[in-house]
Amino acid sequence: ALPICVRRSPLYPYAKELGAVFGEVNGWERPNWYARDGVKPEYEYSYGRQNWFPCADYEAKQLMTNCVFFDQASFAKYSFEGADACAVLNRISTANVDVQPGKIVYTQWLNERGGIEADLTVTRLTQDKFLVVTGAAPQTRDMAWLKRHTPPGARCVATDITSGLPMIAIMGPKSRALLEKVSGADLSNAGFPFGTSQEIEIGYARVRASRITYVGELGWELYIPTEFAAHVFETLWAEGKAFGLTPAGMHTMNNCRTEKGYRHWGHDMSDEETPLEAGLGFTIAWDKPGGFIGKEALEKQRVLKVQPKRLVCLALEDSSAQAPMIYHEEPIYRNGVIVGSTTSGAWGHRVEHSLGLGYIKNADGVTKEWIESGVWEVELSWKRYGAKVQLQCFYDPKGDRIKA
Repeated sequence: ALPICVRRSPLYPYAKELGAVFGEVNGWERPNWYARDGVKPEYEYSYGRQNWFPCADYEAKQLMTNCVFFDQASFAKYSFEGADACAVLNRISTANVDVQPGKIVYTQWLNERGGIEADLTVTRLTQDKFLVVTGAAPQTRDMAWLKRHTPPGARCVATDITSGLPMIAIMGPKSRALLEKVSGADLSNAGFPFGTSQEIEIGYARVRASRITYVGELGWELYIPTEFAAHVFETLWAEGKAFGLTPAGMHTMNNCRTEKGYRHWGHDMSDEETPLEAGLGFTIAWDKPGGFIGKEALEKQRVLKVQPKRLVCLALEDSSAQAPMIYHEEPIYRNGVIVGSTTSGAWGHRVEHSLGLGYIKNADGVTKEWIESGVWEVELSWKRYGAKVQLQCFYDPKGDRIKA
């Protein structure tokens, strides 16, 4: 019989040797967690803390104090180039992608109702060439959206380059020191600001380094030609021991993005939610020439000032070892009345709390005052637990660690 997972990263053999326990997304076999300290390298499922919990805790603590690597080869990448590439992308994207080469833009793609069809980053490489990076699951979907909304006759072409450009993310406070050691490049805030992308050399390879994060720490994503991926990893791993470099899996990525309130398309946003409801209004370039798909619908919402539906961050008040886990689709109560439900859940290993994201509703608008004046609970397995609800994330809300 054929294996379930038919797509593997160039780093698969290294990850397996390091104790990776794999999961599947869109045909990719990718590390979810790394077994250590005698933990059996296979899942033992539970509604409470699963057997991989201490391993994920170790990974998150290393991420917070040293540095880790994530194998993100599965993340989809498209090259979009041509004389009309900028104009076409700007029409599809909420943000303004007409920026200087080397700038990374976080944006959404919307439908005419203002609903979020895609959530991704666009990096301008040259005047007429862009790199689009999205998640593993929506690879085919997002490419179809891009092609469908490229007008006939437009002088540009989209190419899926996922197979040729695996990505390793190096994250954590020691990531700068490690990458400066192996590349000799200036990765200071002045030489390499957050939200920018440059080419650097690691070993014999030229790689694209993008200073961005999905886990809320200082770090870089490294986009590497497939034939150099093993060599670059071996170079990083050999030098990384001095900086505490540790492998980390997708469970840790999910735990940490929940701590940071980073949204995940398919859980915390979909074609049913708008950027204003999802708390992503900062991505919208309202005044850019030509507007964007979905702008008219958002303009009607914008008039309200405060949205009647809004994504919020939650933390259970119980932070003990017995605190239950939030998953998603659990009811959220305000003063004993259901006002919403969770969309994501995870244990926040850096803040030591059971966390969640979710949408809540109030006809008069979800304001900070309305949130703070209520008594909040989340229902888990038919039992209600007290919770703290807020608009900002629970870990480093000002982003000081990212911009260190």
